[in-house]
Amino acid sequence: MTDNTDDAPVLDLLARMTADSVESSSLDPRSLFMVRVAALVAIGASPVSYALNLEVGEEMGLSVEDIRGVLTAIAPIVGTARVAAATGNIVTALAAELELLDLEVALLDDEE
Repeated sequence: MTDNTDDAPVLDLLARMTADSVESSSLDPRSLFMVRVAALVAIGASPVSYALNLEVGEEMGLSVEDIRGVLTAIAPIVGTARVAAATGNIVTALAAELELLDLEVALLDDEE
């Protein structure tokens, strides 16, 4: 028995958790996402984790320069290997986002 009332329950849950985190934190949203990026690096997060957080972070005012600043600030703590891996995962996440956008544009063009 399949319940298709919600096609993305995990993504919806993560979105709610993120929204609750923003509302509950004493940090401003930009700072909150800088801390989240640092935590992602520290735990060796996957590209999809970066994609989810950077997308919302961008909406909250997080810039590329902020991400560089976070990576630079935490490198002495987490090490160069973690920062290098994180950089690769961020690039992978951004490339995947671009591919999805290209696919959406192609699908829209096909509909016209």
